[in-house]
Amino acid sequence: MRTSLAPTAMTTLSQKAAAAVAGAFVVVGILGFVPGVTTRYDDMTFAGHESGAQLFGIFAVSVLHNIVHLAFGVVGFLLATSWTGARAFLIGGGAVYLLLTIYGLLVDRHEDANFVPLDQADNWLHLALGIGMIALGTLLGRADSDASDPR
Repeated sequence: MRTSLAPTAMTTLSQKAAAAVAGAFVVVGILGFVPGVTTRYDDMTFAGHESGAQLFGIFAVSVLHNIVHLAFGVVGFLLATSWTGARAFLIGGGAVYLLLTIYGLLVDRHEDANFVPLDQADNWLHLALGIGMIALGTLLGRADSDASDPR
């Protein structure tokens, strides 16, 4: 029985992958608030398709979009403390990104329903993230921690 409140060490490849993906989301969320890295920074809105800001001059972003990336990263770090949590983050998060891809394809870029905002580059990135995260969650095993992480 574990008596420490400290999180478990990231011992499995799934946990390490989840932490790496979570870290990427946090970095992207922070970079979305950095003028220069985010072009047309002065055109950023809280939400909606009217936001003219673009991360790296490619991906449409808003304050809400950046906050979602930061929150997704924090959740990923918390779930990466166990194998089951890491797997849930990778597979569940990947499914969310596949749904977001479908949403982005169905909603016109200039409609009010495009509240995140999403554009063509975001759709392709979300598709790659969804496939990649699900692949990591399903293909990376638990062998490293069978004896040490009962979750």
